[in-house]
Amino acid sequence: MNGARGWLDGFIGVLIFSASLPATKIAVSGFAPLFLTNARAAIAGILAAGALLLLGERRPDRADLWALAATGLGVVIGFPLLTAFALQHITSAQSVVFIGLLPLSTAVFAVLRGGERPRPAFWAFALVGAALVVGFALAGLRAGVGLGSAGTEPATLGSVGSGVEHAADGLARMAGSGAGSGASSAGPTTPVGVGLRPGADPLVGAALMLGAILACGFGYAEGARLSRRLGGWQVICWALVIALPLVLPLALGLMPTGLGAVPPSAWAGLGYVSIFSMLIGFVFWYRGLAGGAAAVGQLQLLQPFFGLVLSAVLLGDAVTPAMLVVTLGIVACVAGAKRFAAR
Repeated sequence: MNGARGWLDGFIGVLIFSASLPATKIAVSGFAPLFLTNARAAIAGILAAGALLLLGERRPDRADLWALAATGLGVVIGFPLLTAFALQHITSAQSVVFIGLLPLSTAVFAVLRGGERPRPAFWAFALVGAALVVGFALAGLRAGVGLGSAGTEPATLGSVGSGVEHAADGLARMAGSGAGSGASSAGPTTPVGVGLRPGADPLVGAALMLGAILACGFGYAEGARLSRRLGGWQVICWALVIALPLVLPLALGLMPTGLGAVPPSAWAGLGYVSIFSMLIGFVFWYRGLAGGAAAVGQLQLLQPFFGLVLSAVLLGDAVTPAMLVVTLGIVACVAGAKRFAAR
């Protein structure tokens, strides 16, 4: 694969993934995490099965089935499930702190599972990039800019939150009050089938997010290894199809009874994470990772900052000089990681 094409595919994948956590946060305002996890995988799995049949793709070799199942365990079930539960304890803006660790997790598993051997300088750029993202996010948390307590969404977008999240949360509140569900515009809508945790624990949310990052890094590296043989879109499609016999019955069994009370915003969140986060984003992402999971994975360092552009362009929010400096630092780290990715 052409190296530039791989980085472009990875970049498109990151753009699509940038709205995943905000969309998940919106979706859990109307659906229980267990139902949401299985429903998004089931919807994507049905679409994936249709694509494989329509295009006449041959079945993967028996030797690849375990690796495909492991990929599905990491990115189809593990990451969505753990983040859905985590977002009952922390805000989607707070969860962005942990996304800064995902490229490092992917690189470690790429070495352990994919046999990649980046140069020592690569690890220096990867660590500095992760430190910049997490440090910037924690500085915002410490200053109380844009972040509320667990269970509440940011009041402003200053530090880590994205314009997409802010706009979507507003839509969620509007839809919740307009749907006749009795939801207050000042707070989140109560999920159907599960209550919001009144004693939300940020430490629990942090532990769940760390588990999600490990699961996702493993799934990314395993899928990248397979993509070199099967192709990017084939890997995620087969991983979804293999998971379908498990997730489809669970989704049907866990389906809430009061679907009429679910706000439109929660349906929109479910639709986004099912079609874009679970399927289309991975088509580009795995195609990009096939060119080197450790290197291309560093593109995810940019994910928390894509929201800043949306905030400025769509919502007119201020982008501070500090944001621009940190973003330029992240770009430099990604460029350095790309330069020293291979021996």
